[in-house]
Amino acid sequence: MVFGSLVSPAMAMTQEQKLVAEVWRIVNRSYLDETFNHQNWADVRQQALKKPLPNDQAAYSAIQKMLKSLDDPFTRFLDPEQYRSLQVNTSGELTGVGLQIALNPQTGGLEVITPIEGSPAQKAGLRPRDRILKIEGLSTENLTLDEAATRMRGPIGTVVTLLIGRDGEADQEIILVRDRIELNPVVAELRLSPQGKPIGYLRLSQFNANATMELAHAISSLEKKGAVAYILDLRNNPGGLLQAGIEVARQWLDSGTIVYTVNRQGVQGSFEAFGPALTEDPLVILVNQGTASASEILAGALQDNGRAKLVGETTFGKGLIQSLFELSDGSGLAVTIAKYETPNHRDINKLGIKPDTIIPQPPITREQIATAADSQYQAAMELLSKNSVVAGKG
Repeated sequence: MVFGSLVSPAMAMTQEQKLVAEVWRIVNRSYLDETFNHQNWADVRQQALKKPLPNDQAAYSAIQKMLKSLDDPFTRFLDPEQYRSLQVNTSGELTGVGLQIALNPQTGGLEVITPIEGSPAQKAGLRPRDRILKIEGLSTENLTLDEAATRMRGPIGTVVTLLIGRDGEADQEIILVRDRIELNPVVAELRLSPQGKPIGYLRLSQFNANATMELAHAISSLEKKGAVAYILDLRNNPGGLLQAGIEVARQWLDSGTIVYTVNRQGVQGSFEAFGPALTEDPLVILVNQGTASASEILAGALQDNGRAKLVGETTFGKGLIQSLFELSDGSGLAVTIAKYETPNHRDINKLGIKPDTIIPQPPITREQIATAADSQYQAAMELLSKNSVVAGKG
């Protein structure tokens, strides 16, 4: 008996509709907030597929609208070009102005997390929390994070003009010349304390694919040169690869929990240190409001394990973890899949990590970092000069 002829074939989905459905499914399966920002997520899918989607751009717009309803700046769609450039960024080199940016969770405005070390943006004096009001005369009000980043990227030698807002100052126009951004994230030097102690100074600018290996080499070299204590400078380090943050924490800990991750089922995963640490020497970590994400995981892990003292200002407060998914047409999707807690179960999202010693820092130039003009660095040196400083072991 044949029934096939009695059933009308279901309307086949177009490629564009399939892409929208694919994004919906990933979010449905993985997103941290199971209420989907207190809305019916199935209904959102229905609305998105109701309108005709004649081309890729229409599908991308439908996806962005769908994701916007979650009210989470970190869950975002990346078109194929944006997805490729994000992969380049974490791999260790890119061209552009060298700004790490975010949308402020409270205002939705585009803000600087930090300029990358040695980049055109840093040389022009851009600072954490600066508001980017316009790019090339275009208001950033309705731009996504990735649209803003794409507009600032470009070939070496080309120019981009930004309108910058800063608290207590008039808006100012800054002209930047794009350049190759070097992403070797580690600066390492042996310094002498006022008492003549050899102190290893390490500055880590971001957690890219090179960070773990470069830092291990730097610690090993400073140990051979006779360092008896360390300053790890995480100021204006916006984070990067979660795994790199965990691996760097392992370099300083013999044992102990580094971070807990909590997904929407409340399931806690944890990452542990299994030793041996590369050094047992006392450690002070410098942090400020540009210290974010993987930097906060590292700072929180070493603070909670009693392995380091933190000096500076309260950190940025990004305690959410994103996963990156490649979509069928070569575009990408970043989805907030979990939040993290420090070993003492502190949830730092929007709160940040408070240092053991709070030292406000007036703005200083790149050349003044880790000099007599740097009050946070001086406080760390003073702390390490005292014999009562943190024991090396956690």
